[in-house]
Amino acid sequence: MSVFLKVSAGAAAVLVAASLGAAAAEKVTFMTNWLAQAEHGGYYQAVADGTYAACGLDVTIAQGGPQVSGRPLLLAGKIDFYMGGNLLQAFDAVQQNIPLRIVAASFQKEPQVVMSQPGQGLDKWEDLPKAEQYIIGDEGAQSFLLWMATDHGFDVSKRVPYTFNPAPFIANPKSIQQGYVTSEPFAVEKEGGFKPNVFLLADYGFDTYATTIEAMQKTIDERPQVVQCFVDGSAKGWYNYLYGDNKAANEMIKKDNPDITDEQIGFSIEQMKKYGIVDSGDTEKLGIGAMTDERVKSFYDKMVKAKVIPDGIDITKAYTLDFVNKGVGIDLKK
Repeated sequence: MSVFLKVSAGAAAVLVAASLGAAAAEKVTFMTNWLAQAEHGGYYQAVADGTYAACGLDVTIAQGGPQVSGRPLLLAGKIDFYMGGNLLQAFDAVQQNIPLRIVAASFQKEPQVVMSQPGQGLDKWEDLPKAEQYIIGDEGAQSFLLWMATDHGFDVSKRVPYTFNPAPFIANPKSIQQGYVTSEPFAVEKEGGFKPNVFLLADYGFDTYATTIEAMQKTIDERPQVVQCFVDGSAKGWYNYLYGDNKAANEMIKKDNPDITDEQIGFSIEQMKKYGIVDSGDTEKLGIGAMTDERVKSFYDKMVKAKVIPDGIDITKAYTLDFVNKGVGIDLKK
């Protein structure tokens, strides 16, 4: 079964647009980078409640997943917007002369964490380097672990591969493991019977934006109104999802991803609020999706220092501030 699924609001969206005197809605496809989950809730919310439709877009959300590579589809013009991971992918695109840009950052903090077991002498961030082993995946070993080693004294030789199974971490109380604040702590508590210590890397200096909205430069140049509508609609969707009635969005998420549970969705939303993943810092004045030049440069400089990426990249080509920082949706926060 294909994970490329349509979840547009259909007839309801058309009625909303018509009631506002809008022209025929422009069809737009946004692809996420994983299966439907609460971490995509703002986009589903904007479809479900007609926010995208209100400014003339008929948005289809296409799921990513383990067998789906979304960025090539963006490059080929098969989709209009793509949900990127963090700034590293956009920096890499500049290196490869790929004309795409981040137009908004839905997450102010990347949800990446490391976890430890309580009562094992690993209860503080400063204790973690002395763990017996670091259970971290290949991508993390080539990115945030290098930063952890450079800025915080971690020993990269202690790294063992993470296979997305918490059993090795649960079995070794002197280990630490990577995860997403919205996911792995929930799994560990369920399977291990304890609440792990959770350390959000963003709170210790790993200051990338995450869950970005990427678009090709061609789209930005030729359809700026579409980009603005999608960025604004997504911001409003996130406010309504976090602070309003999100039942319809969650039903859409569960329809696309039948394996997800209400308990998992509830946990993820709680964690996003608790840790300020979506709404914190600059968003308080600039609105959800906010970005600043200073923040992008700060992260870039840290990645260069850690030898994750080379010096000399023109990072201004990786993003644009033209569509964000307008305070859109702040009035919806309750």
